[in-house]
Amino acid sequence: MKSILACTLTAGMFAAGFVHAAELVVKVNDVRTPKGQLLMAVFDSAEAWDGKFEAVAKQALEASAGEVDFRFAGLAPGRYAVSVMHDENGNHKLDSNLIGMPVEGYGFSNDPQVMRKATFEEAAFDLGADNATIELHLR
Repeated sequence: MKSILACTLTAGMFAAGFVHAAELVVKVNDVRTPKGQLLMAVFDSAEAWDGKFEAVAKQALEASAGEVDFRFAGLAPGRYAVSVMHDENGNHKLDSNLIGMPVEGYGFSNDPQVMRKATFEEAAFDLGADNATIELHLR
């Protein structure tokens, strides 16, 4: 009897996690060239955004000029921020010129108009229990 009850409770908790999970679609606009990959990360805290913790989700997709759509399933409701980089040459870093200006595309959720890496609060948005779509533009 105890094992049946334990299995029932475990199954209920497991199923409850899926009831409150949403899919986030991120539309990345203004991809300049089909070379390389777009690398995206989803963060759930300022600490993760600043590199103290791992991103809750990451994805790499082949670049396609114009728009590329990312899909992240199973995200719990909460506050998130997204960053994306167009790694045109496959070196997994954002390349810059001699004065430090990025020469590869990059962007953040909410498209904050800043000349530096956005803060978590500038890029943060709320994701509810329902599926959501956001857009951002590469610089």
